[in-house]
Amino acid sequence: MKKIIIFNTSVGSLNTGDYVINESGRKQLSDVLKDNFIVELPTHTPAVHNYQSINRNKLIQVCNSAEHKFIIGTNILAYNNLVPWPNWNVNIFNSKPYNNSIMVGVGSTPNAKNVNHYTKFLYKRILSHNFIHSTRDEKTKNMLESIGLKAINTGCVTMWGFTSEKCAKIPKEKSTRVVFTLTDYAKNIEKDQELINILRKNYKTVYFWPQGSDDYEYILSLDYKNIHIISPQLDYYRSLLQSGSIDFVGTRLHAGVFAMQNNVRSIILIVDNRARDIQENYNINAIERDELSVKLDGMINSTFTTDIKINQDKINEWKSQFSK
Repeated sequence: MKKIIIFNTSVGSLNTGDYVINESGRKQLSDVLKDNFIVELPTHTPAVHNYQSINRNKLIQVCNSAEHKFIIGTNILAYNNLVPWPNWNVNIFNSKPYNNSIMVGVGSTPNAKNVNHYTKFLYKRILSHNFIHSTRDEKTKNMLESIGLKAINTGCVTMWGFTSEKCAKIPKEKSTRVVFTLTDYAKNIEKDQELINILRKNYKTVYFWPQGSDDYEYILSLDYKNIHIISPQLDYYRSLLQSGSIDFVGTRLHAGVFAMQNNVRSIILIVDNRARDIQENYNINAIERDELSVKLDGMINSTFTTDIKINQDKINEWKSQFSK
């Protein structure tokens, strides 16, 4: 029995979307993980204390000898790691447990114009040189290749299961109920209030799921009369989605992706580059939030298909490394 480490990007996260990413990653890696002993360590907080890294102990021995180490999803890569980056609490002093890690559908955020020398040194020290890394987008693929690592753009791991057969299970017609999301770090009181008003007009029952840590506080600043607010925990959201006759409309990308994973018709409102890039590359049903005044009502009441374009050949190519 081999030992495999998963660096869990949802531990310590303030965004339940990271749980969606990690759950999806575990499913996609199931053939690699089965029959092996899995150790999970965090990324938002240090994997181990510096003192543990210096003194030999059982955990460090496992980190040093693990068959594989996977880091699953999110915007974990930064261009400048000299600036504290909340998604990955790593530096040259605590990086040893990560050595030879393999990226799974990860993204990046350019918090600087270019990748600086320190960051290149750190990533080349941490990330595997033997395995091909899986990235969420072409920009991140190019970033890893620019520092001498091998990468392939497989798309976000949450999207890997959207075969044509899966997409065909998602309804084309409007349901009687809807669940929506807002985004605490991308507030627009005028547009978000308009979203609520449009949903109340078009659906008999409207639910709100607070995916982010401050989404609940944000909706309290709006007119949320007759809105049913559900628990922020993922299992409660899953139960609602699986209860039938419900749509998703909202600004949280992974809330929408998770809805589609549960065969729910979804419209994602774009508020940042992540949803914009995924729409361009994978054909999700999405509109810019700035255009909801002229497009959302019509889209809700129209008939549309879900036809997500994944590149299964690239996904299979990346997975094939672990079947040799």
